[in-house]
Amino acid sequence: MTTSRRGFTLVEVLVALSLLAVALAAGMRALAQTADGAGTLKARTLALWVAQNRLAAAQLAPGTTAADTRGEAVQAGVTFVWDVRVAATPNPAFRRLDIRVAQADAPAYALARLTGYVALPPP
Repeated sequence: MTTSRRGFTLVEVLVALSLLAVALAAGMRALAQTADGAGTLKARTLALWVAQNRLAAAQLAPGTTAADTRGEAVQAGVTFVWDVRVAATPNPAFRRLDIRVAQADAPAYALARLTGYVALPPP
């Protein structure tokens, strides 16, 4: 007389659980990287908006672009620090502006850089 057993052995269950654990760990890592990437993209987008706002302000008031400046700006509740470096161009009627923006809590890491040109007011 033969008896047939139904079910899984302990080894089969352990192998299945270890495969499931590896798959879930890989999924969680991918999810964490996606979330981190989205946060970085948001910060870079906000920093670029700050840089564009600084360039627009300089273009609206070209007489204020005589020297390097720096300051802070808040965009969507996040505080950024920016600095504008003014340089001459081959055409004396224009100035080059190099704008660098970073988060206030990490000012050494530039999130955005923007270069623009401003026409000087006529004499």
